[in-house]
Amino acid sequence: MIALVPLRPRPQAWLWQSVLADFAEDYCKYLVDTGYAASTVNHYVRCVAHFAHWLTARRTAVARIDDRLVCNFVDDHLPRCTCPDPIPRSRADVGAALRHLLVVLNASTVPRFLWSEPDTVRQEVCCFTEYLKEVCGLAECTRYQRGRIVRSFLHHYFGRKDIELAQISIRDILRFVTRYPDECKAGTAHVAGVTLRSYLRFRAMKYDDRVQELIAAVPGIAGWRLAALPETFSDAEIGWLLRSFDRSTASGLRDYAMIRCLADLGLRAAEVVQIQLDDINWREGTLRIQRTKSRREYVFPLPEPTGRAIADYIRSARKVTKTSRAVFVRHYAPVDVPLATGCVHRAVHAAYVRCGWTDRSGTHLLRHSVARRLLDSGSSLKEVADVLHHQSIDTTAIYTKIDEKSLKIVALPWPGSTS
Repeated sequence: MIALVPLRPRPQAWLWQSVLADFAEDYCKYLVDTGYAASTVNHYVRCVAHFAHWLTARRTAVARIDDRLVCNFVDDHLPRCTCPDPIPRSRADVGAALRHLLVVLNASTVPRFLWSEPDTVRQEVCCFTEYLKEVCGLAECTRYQRGRIVRSFLHHYFGRKDIELAQISIRDILRFVTRYPDECKAGTAHVAGVTLRSYLRFRAMKYDDRVQELIAAVPGIAGWRLAALPETFSDAEIGWLLRSFDRSTASGLRDYAMIRCLADLGLRAAEVVQIQLDDINWREGTLRIQRTKSRREYVFPLPEPTGRAIADYIRSARKVTKTSRAVFVRHYAPVDVPLATGCVHRAVHAAYVRCGWTDRSGTHLLRHSVARRLLDSGSSLKEVADVLHHQSIDTTAIYTKIDEKSLKIVALPWPGSTS
């Protein structure tokens, strides 16, 4: 059996004599198919053997294995484990191994931020995020963010008790929004307020709770969306940024291609990682963006530098995958798992640091810079909105503040000065 031969007699006996024995072969095959090295497979199997020994001692059936049981093993058993050596006890390694086991077992999983929560909170947050998906149509990252906020609210006011909103007062609502998290910025408090209103409406729809007074009590956080000037990079700074990548390495080629998508096309980080191989029409020189924030599909002309960067990465550095058709993939196992947006943000942040821009952050600076270049070249606001695929031109209106050519035309002379 793959990777089981090097196991010592005791861990191997634990695995073979447990309820996980029938799944050991599938587990090993899954790890190998996702690109893990033989040494890592062996290490993860020993972690599973340790878990199997714990299950046997508790007489736990396979049907009861879920993320909550894994959390109990990692958080409660490992810190005071007295099982005989040699077995892995690293929480990070054991947790990773058991997350893969849940996939193989097809066990129902919930987000990790809910693993340590009581059943009442877990079930409530899962129902709420399902409502956000099916009824509100929100993106996954938004559902995740709002789920964490509601988790904090329920954990603080109910803990392990049943959720009864009749116990929540208007003062509780005010205190949560204005103090989430401690010393939060206005934007964060605004999101907490929006989330709380959404959750209260969900309760009214699902359980017919009378929450009208609580909804009205959620404070509105002052914030002026168009108050600030969008920060942008000059053309020279964009050049420095692109030259900061080491394209002699696989990760350098991938990061450079991703940054070109941001800097040349004005894409969002989430749109970059969702580009599929089939979305690029090399013959016509176009790129299709299917999963945008507005749930629409767009086709862009693919600039030659951007296309060349993507082609160089695909030919020279992209890992061969069995199932994933994503252009940008992980370079380490599991390679078939979609690349997360965090990888794009880290690549951009690292490039900023290499350029010495420690006071700048975020991928949207590159998106703002695309808008600036379009306005400088004489493009209309509607054309900028089309390139950035804004549904409303009001969203694009903020860029009028950096359109210096147009502002000079409409600017009035200073009182008392010579016109």
